[in-house]
Amino acid sequence: MLSFKSSAFLTSQTEELRAKPAENLTPDYRAHREVNMASGSTMMAPICLVENEKEQLMVNPKAVKVLEAITKPVLVVAILGMYRTGKSYLMNRLAGHNQGFQLGSTVRSQTKGIWMWCLTHPTKPNFTLVLLDTEGLGDVEKGDPKNDSWIFALSVLLSSTFVYNSMGIINQQALEQLHYVTELTELIKAKSTKKSDEMDDSDEFVSFFPDFVWVVRDFILELKLDDQPITEDEYLENALKLIPGKNQKILNANLPRECIRHFFPKRKCFVFDRPTKEKELLIHIEDLPEDQLDCNFQVQSKNFCSYIFANAKPKNLREGIIVTGKRLGTLVETYVSAINSGAVPCLENAVTTLAQRENSAAVQKAADHYSQHMAQQLRLPTEDLQELLDVHAACEREAIAVFMELSFKDDKWEFQMDLMNTIERKKEDFILQNEDASGKYCQKELKKISQSLMERISNGTFSIPGGHNYYLEGKKKVEQDYHLVPRKGVKANEVLQAFLQSQDAIEKVILQSDIALTDGEKARAAERAAKEAAEKELEVLRQEQKEQQQKMEAQEKSYKENMALLQEKMERERENLIRDQEKKLEHKLKIQEDMLKEGFKNKYEDIGIEIHQRKEEIETTKKEKLWGGKLLGGLGDVLLISAPHPYLKLVGAFLKGVPYTMK
Repeated sequence: MLSFKSSAFLTSQTEELRAKPAENLTPDYRAHREVNMASGSTMMAPICLVENEKEQLMVNPKAVKVLEAITKPVLVVAILGMYRTGKSYLMNRLAGHNQGFQLGSTVRSQTKGIWMWCLTHPTKPNFTLVLLDTEGLGDVEKGDPKNDSWIFALSVLLSSTFVYNSMGIINQQALEQLHYVTELTELIKAKSTKKSDEMDDSDEFVSFFPDFVWVVRDFILELKLDDQPITEDEYLENALKLIPGKNQKILNANLPRECIRHFFPKRKCFVFDRPTKEKELLIHIEDLPEDQLDCNFQVQSKNFCSYIFANAKPKNLREGIIVTGKRLGTLVETYVSAINSGAVPCLENAVTTLAQRENSAAVQKAADHYSQHMAQQLRLPTEDLQELLDVHAACEREAIAVFMELSFKDDKWEFQMDLMNTIERKKEDFILQNEDASGKYCQKELKKISQSLMERISNGTFSIPGGHNYYLEGKKKVEQDYHLVPRKGVKANEVLQAFLQSQDAIEKVILQSDIALTDGEKARAAERAAKEAAEKELEVLRQEQKEQQQKMEAQEKSYKENMALLQEKMERERENLIRDQEKKLEHKLKIQEDMLKEGFKNKYEDIGIEIHQRKEEIETTKKEKLWGGKLLGGLGDVLLISAPHPYLKLVGAFLKGVPYTMK
């Protein structure tokens, strides 16, 4: 039974590694360790990622938390092979330590489940190196042989570079031990559903499978073929050549060869001498100083590590979807959950789950960005509505850019629309806040300005012959002083009009009591006052109509820009899709060429049919010139039907090219 290491144990192991003398580290990493320790960006000890308890796989939540903190793209190197073949020691070499992943000196397998070590990449600081050490295959103490198959499948699904570790030589027995690769079509699915006219699902593996590295330990042969020197890669490719013949035994022998060639376009091979010829030293190899290791092994080990660091690619999920540490954690949980439920891990389902989480987070982050920057840049009350709308447009562009960068696979635009609705609501809130700030400020300033006039009214100053003219002069002075107040904002006219309306009754009393005026003059004055009031009301109405028009124009301009960004993103996604399709075609052409060279004419012709289908698929994608237009039209439908805001429905109508009247 396995339980992952306690925090106390991990802490003690970390301290032990920190205290480790530099001479016990591989030379290339002495300086690298100091950088990692200073930055605090590296795990100083491995942690169990996937537990394997009673043949049941369980994800360690502590390891997922470690991954969630990693925002950089990850390069994931997983190693797999038969138990007790030195996998953990080789991974420690990649980590720059002699110790880390646990080694064993007995016939009992030491590593259980999948263990993870996250490190700052020694040559690519913008990436995180994730090392996965897996339990050995073929452990006689296991009860369920299917368990090995799932460990194998998880390693392939999670890694960007897959290292297979074997002993001795690559022969038929070694290939038979790699029979797990022949089961991958039963253990992994690329799509959740398959149409009747679609090609084999396994053809999609090429677009997301890792690079394949075969490491042969304790190699005992000369690298020669027909007495001619060959490279390690040539040795591997020769071992993967198909055996001529059609009987079942030969077909079975060829199956792992075909699977490796079909599933892993990029292959590499390394052969290693024994680390030391002395058995006593080999038992405790982790304590052996570098200068006591076999010279050939030192060179071979350095070449292996250099290749991995230079050539290991970032983990991706097809069509340009780069995996970060956080995304890797989601993938682990999704795949293990599928396995435990009795289902087959499916890339499409995993991407859907990942997209749901990532896109929800992208909406929240973009919305928060909008709110924060609006609050920082707005000085309430604004001079007018246009000032607020200009700030809104800039903040919205930034928020959309944040969403575009973080989101993917939003095929139905549900997250895009969610963000649009959220920003619209937040904009309306800012407009209300602006109106409230303007109203309060204007009322405060107008109260101060009109205080003298109100006191004179209370004191009866205007209750004299000619008092109406004096009152009009006082009221005009209030209006003039009010107009001089800066940045009154959008409620300036409305507040002034309310004040003037409140003066109507007072003015009528003063007018009627002014004995210096004739009845005719009083009537004309009342008519003039009513006309001025009507003009003021009309001015307020015109202001409201102007602001409504400004909102509509700003909304249309804003969404034209945002839809242009969306179209650009969808075009990039189409280009990524075409690249994926071309990559699969290129691989098929290479296999077809190899089949012709090796004399397998029937296979050559069969692959020719698949190549024709691939070419048609690419041409169809390239001919979709209206790719962006179709999708934007679809978004227009969504907005017209589902958008809660009239302005968004207006944008939907614009995208569809149909008339729409604001209600």
